[in-house]
Amino acid sequence: MRKRLFRIGTGIGLLLLLLGVLLGATIISHPQTVTTGRYDCAIVLGAAVDGTTPSPVFQSRIDHAVTLFKTGIVSHLLFTGGSSDGDEIPESEAGKHSAMSQGIPASVIFTEDRSKTTMQNLAEAQKVMTLQRFKTAVIISDPYHLYRASRMAAEMQITAITSATPTTRYVTLKTQIPFLLREIYFTIHYSLFGQ
Repeated sequence: MRKRLFRIGTGIGLLLLLLGVLLGATIISHPQTVTTGRYDCAIVLGAAVDGTTPSPVFQSRIDHAVTLFKTGIVSHLLFTGGSSDGDEIPESEAGKHSAMSQGIPASVIFTEDRSKTTMQNLAEAQKVMTLQRFKTAVIISDPYHLYRASRMAAEMQITAITSATPTTRYVTLKTQIPFLLREIYFTIHYSLFGQ
């Protein structure tokens, strides 16, 4: 009896491991960096802010959005993200200030300052898109973040593609593996609970 239970437990464990590996491979292979096309806006998913300064992760997302605007791929920038404890300004405001310092006019920048999660980022961005009559978007984030974000956007019926930041702080295995494991966990959580 114990051997049978051990075999069943081992089988379930191996199956879960295989599913995790397959999901991880899907997350890794999903990203692309957009280089052509025309879209109404770039939805820049929020990330940490140090006081009023975007974190290196967030700055990479902002810089990518600025590049897409300057190359004519997107017509507007939509920064998402509210305030966390200790932030002097919301993430979205930090994103706006950074973009303006790079020559982007305030008239083409939109923000929302309520969201704290990826799903909230997209839900609040969708409200802005509806208000501004934007039909299409490019969702910008780090490579491993985009598979989950694209699934959420599709279920919200946001017409969007994703574009991975060409630069990221997650370049070594030491930083990539924890981020990937985190995304595997949150993707499974989203699949099970829808959030």
